[in-house]
Amino acid sequence: MKGQVCKRVSALIFSFLLILGIITPVMAVEAEQLESIYKATGDYIASLGTPIVGSAGGEWAVIGLARSGRDIPAGYYDNVVQYVRENINDKQQLHRAKSTDNARVILALTAMGCDVTDVDGHNLLMGLSDLAYVKKQGLNGPVWALIAFDSHNYEIPAGDVTRESLISAILNAQLADGGWALFGTSADPDITAMALQALAPYYSTDAAVNAAVDHALDRLSALQADGGGYGSWGSVNSESCAQVIVALTALGIDPGTDPRFIQNGCSVLDALAAFSVDGGFSHVMGGGVNGMATEQSYYALAAYYRFVENKTSLYDMRDVTFPWEQEEIPPEDTTGETTAPSDETTDVQTGPVSTNAPEVGSSPEKTEDKAVQSPPTGDDCFVYAGVLLLSAAGFVLTALYKSKEKQL
Repeated sequence: MKGQVCKRVSALIFSFLLILGIITPVMAVEAEQLESIYKATGDYIASLGTPIVGSAGGEWAVIGLARSGRDIPAGYYDNVVQYVRENINDKQQLHRAKSTDNARVILALTAMGCDVTDVDGHNLLMGLSDLAYVKKQGLNGPVWALIAFDSHNYEIPAGDVTRESLISAILNAQLADGGWALFGTSADPDITAMALQALAPYYSTDAAVNAAVDHALDRLSALQADGGGYGSWGSVNSESCAQVIVALTALGIDPGTDPRFIQNGCSVLDALAAFSVDGGFSHVMGGGVNGMATEQSYYALAAYYRFVENKTSLYDMRDVTFPWEQEEIPPEDTTGETTAPSDETTDVQTGPVSTNAPEVGSSPEKTEDKAVQSPPTGDDCFVYAGVLLLSAAGFVLTALYKSKEKQL
């Protein structure tokens, strides 16, 4: 508890000094180095050829490439069609027990701008309309079904699945410590981060979700290792770091500079970069290139750079235009007059924000993309603790009193 209070004080200090412009932090990993890792990893994955359909070498690679603006080999869609023909049942389910098969393919096809309601005549959304089936896989089922439905404001087909039921399933599984896990009573950073990814669109519109997310963020902050990384199943690894980065960016939190997610001057981005090896990523430090680690790390970097560039989050694919949604090109103006586009001003938001914010119980309404402040790089907050005590002590004490323990 004492450590969490210290972190909150440090967060207030750091945020106040940033606002005043007193400090400009620098990440341990230089921006150019991170960009180089991002490009090299994309090149490596693209060099592997046409993705298959599967949890490795398949949809996660497609999502990373597509959300990074790279082309997807045409043969991948052919592979999807073949997989659907061979595996789908009369309930439109691709696997007898794992609803994540449907969700994963829906996300990949949506990222590509393909129709998920007509894949060789099959509606993949329909496969997620049976709540008992979705829950058969444990927490993973509701998490990824909700992410899939919200990825492009999809209407849920007739059945007993609703957005409320999926959110309730996730909230009901939250542990006393604030996180989530597939087994046991202690939070697992991967599953906690995935649950946050699913709940992120509802943070600003649902009070219960708001409270659950704040509690989970506290837990994620406490789980961070000394070097900025995250561990699961006994070891700090790249996949855990990747899932936290995706979750934070979905909530509008900068994983490179937010002091709640920095340890000893190292952010979770710094920790992820340390796993980069030979164009890909290793699972644990000192290992060789691992396919799953590489795919997850790559789409996490895609999520980060989308955040930096003020784009929609990794799984908020409303920016993807399907062929039937493309606007008709207006007739050429022959008057010789031109109209300059009007500038729009959008308020910059900090902290957890909604990037999709659908009303619970209905299809999410299309909203304007949020404007996210292009983040400075890094953190150096503890070096400036002395400066705070002299210049901002009164501010911190007042803010702490008014916050009433609410996470900033």
